[in-house]
Amino acid sequence: MKKIFIFLAGLLAGLHSYAQLTPFAEGIKKNALPIVYLPENVSVQFISPEPIQYVDISAKSVIGDLPLKNVLRIRLKDSVNLADAVITIAGEKFITQYHVIRADSITARDARTEIAIDPAGTHPLDISGIGLSQNQLKQMALNLFCKRPGRAIEKTKAFGLKAELYHIYTAGDYVFIDLGYWNKTNLAYNIEDFRFHIDDKKITKATNVQSVELKPEYILFNNPFFQKTYRNIIVLKKMTFPGNKVLHIELSEKQISGRVITLSITYQDVLDADTIPI
Repeated sequence: MKKIFIFLAGLLAGLHSYAQLTPFAEGIKKNALPIVYLPENVSVQFISPEPIQYVDISAKSVIGDLPLKNVLRIRLKDSVNLADAVITIAGEKFITQYHVIRADSITARDARTEIAIDPAGTHPLDISGIGLSQNQLKQMALNLFCKRPGRAIEKTKAFGLKAELYHIYTAGDYVFIDLGYWNKTNLAYNIEDFRFHIDDKKITKATNVQSVELKPEYILFNNPFFQKTYRNIIVLKKMTFPGNKVLHIELSEKQISGRVITLSITYQDVLDADTIPI
């Protein structure tokens, strides 16, 4: 009996020493994650401050979808038992995790159906190729909008409308364009679309016309119409083109006989633009 006791004591001591010497990965422990109770037949919405880029749900008993680019909706599968799950959510510049537990009759009373993701409680994330986040673009565009427009550096007129370019600034791979429009008619202008395309400055019949359309990365305001004046900040991704190209900014109206006004900017002006002031 004494030999058995000594053997067991030695075995336990060895296991304890092994556990102490075994290296564990650094990171967040599961029991340190914020808990989300998930009731039966109830959806829980996670509201992200940025567009959601990635979601992982560790248990098949929880299903989720993205009804909006910054909203994650989860719920329990019908007739499925859930012990717990870990949900990982990554935005443009952050990553965070939650510990999801099936709610019982007691915890269901205080279960939250809407959870706002607090950036202060997340971990920074740098996804290659993402560039500036939508929140960062919005803040920079707002700062530019708060500047006085000043004197227009380009302007054009058509159909009782006047378009003016106030500023062009760059920030990394982004171009910030400060535009203003004046409506001198008594007819409100119902905005259909902004279009941006780059064309050759001079086009001859013998030349193959190459027109490249650019999609805005961010538009500060999405006004459906304006009565007399309208100002907006448009953010484009900077493209590599020679300076002899022209950037056309086309604003079109919804009506069938809609008024279209096009502002032309030499692309060299875009290439030579100053860095956006902080």
